[in-house]
Amino acid sequence: MNSYTDFAYVYDALMKRDVDYEKWADYIENLFDICGVNPELVCDVACGTGGMTLPLARRGYDMTGVDVSEDMLNVAREKAENLNILFLNQSMTKIDLYGTMGAFLCMIDGINYVLSPKSLLQFFTRIKTCFMDSRAPFIFDISSEYKLKNIIGSNTFVHSEKDIFYTWQNRWIEKKRLSDMFLTFFVREDKVYRRFEERHLQRAWSKEEITYLLRKAGFARIDTYGELSFEKPKENEERIVFVAR
Repeated sequence: MNSYTDFAYVYDALMKRDVDYEKWADYIENLFDICGVNPELVCDVACGTGGMTLPLARRGYDMTGVDVSEDMLNVAREKAENLNILFLNQSMTKIDLYGTMGAFLCMIDGINYVLSPKSLLQFFTRIKTCFMDSRAPFIFDISSEYKLKNIIGSNTFVHSEKDIFYTWQNRWIEKKRLSDMFLTFFVREDKVYRRFEERHLQRAWSKEEITYLLRKAGFARIDTYGELSFEKPKENEERIVFVAR
């Protein structure tokens, strides 16, 4: 599977069109209010280049960012500048923190990259039993099966950005409910373009599967919402938000 070694340095350029991190930070703070918490310590799991970690740190939260890719974290550290953020190079299923947190986040598809129920239950159980304050919420989202199957599907997309051109070839594997994504990049470096490739696998988790695993891990209350919404997710929702306590 990919290590994000090359991808880390073009990730932000590609994501800025599709994800408004400040709007997501507003949304997360509203979810904190709904949960009746004002956490000081917040852990952002699968934080990538810090797209969600940094705006929350600027709002005064004591942030810890966890990611399996050292290259992604290097980009996040560069962007953090004078912000006091602890970045840890760890797999989410083997997360090991220095104490408990007032809230956990895992935003923009992090859960989709966990491919087996056993591994996902391991992650849920570990944070619930070892690293969460008693009233701490766990907020995360998934790309829905509707999105992975019908929007991304087995389609091919071509994108051209300034100094970046890439193709995105997808294959939906119905039997395993997996989205197999193959990306080919051409990135301009001085007067030439460098080519590299990435392969990503995402699993389509159902709301029922995730709810079952959360309850098995010890979470008593699980609420679900549509993307950036406070309403229940629709049948054709492309992104589903979970708040587990």
